Amino acid sequence: MNAPGPAIRQARANDAPALRQLVERAYRGDSARQGWTHEADLIETDRTSLDELLAVITDPDRVVLVAPQDGQMLGTVTIARVAADLCYLGMLAVDPQIQAGGLGRRLVGAAEAAARDHFGAARMEMTVIAARRELIAWYQRQGYGLTGESRLLPGMEREDLRMEVLERQLSIVQPCDSPSD
Repeated sequence: MNAPGPAIRQARANDAPALRQLVERAYRGDSARQGWTHEADLIETDRTSLDELLAVITDPDRVVLVAPQDGQMLGTVTIARVAADLCYLGMLAVDPQIQAGGLGRRLVGAAEAAARDHFGAARMEMTVIAARRELIAWYQRQGYGLTGESRLLPGMEREDLRMEVLERQLSIVQPCDSPSD
């Protein structure tokens, strides 16, 4: 059984620099290749910017959760309100050196609880690059199902980066960690 790991809490503006470093380390470049969830072989541009992260952290229609420990940002996930009963789960990132240790699963559980508690959502959707079959399978093991819908990656009109849409009903999900300040 894995140790409980870092506490999960809502991000604050002063978390943005460490959060950006984590996201880039998990999604892009050689450091990302240490983990299994990266996009480094598909996309070369930065995943996000400091300004984008600050805007998301302060947006009342979004919740950014973080998992800091010992001065390091180890994980994050973002929830965005899409409709009265629907939230979007995005930017799930776990430090590549500790991936496959359970933190991603805990962050997804905390995101689902936040979507229900903060926004009153009954459903959560997400998108995953279609070529990332192993990542889609991981989300399916977490209870997400393919909807049959696909979308182009925002800002990139490349068919090879088509995103599969997955969704989960939240009404049957048992809360894991609750975000705290």
